[in-house]
Amino acid sequence: MPATGKDGHAKEGELPSTLQRSDQKAKDTYAKALDSAEEEYHDEERAHRTAYAALKHTHEKVGDHWEPKDHKGPSDKQAEGGRDTDRETAGGVDANATKEHLEDVARRLDIDGRSSMDKDELVDAIQKANDRASAEARGD
Repeated sequence: MPATGKDGHAKEGELPSTLQRSDQKAKDTYAKALDSAEEEYHDEERAHRTAYAALKHTHEKVGDHWEPKDHKGPSDKQAEGGRDTDRETAGGVDANATKEHLEDVARRLDIDGRSSMDKDELVDAIQKANDRASAEARGD
């Protein structure tokens, strides 16, 4: 079933919950990439991975939703790859962002000990905080 409607916008019911709480651009980016990937690959799991990779070029996950990035480009090694890439993902955290940006996100998510963390530790801590926020928003 297509994730975009006749108006070209994402169908809310076809989106993951984190995208339902995100801006329209994030919704449309994911939905259009998903529709295109499903048509090309005929593989639902691969299509969703492709759609998330496309989303990670313009948005980053912060807490329980996706926010526009200050710059375009892949957010982690997995999103940098191409077809058949199997690398570690940062779960929507912009691992390619500056340490200062990651510290700001960690501050917004109220992550303890953030000032003494290196960049990789910040990415891991933000990813865990995002997972917790998403689970809480879903009522898990």
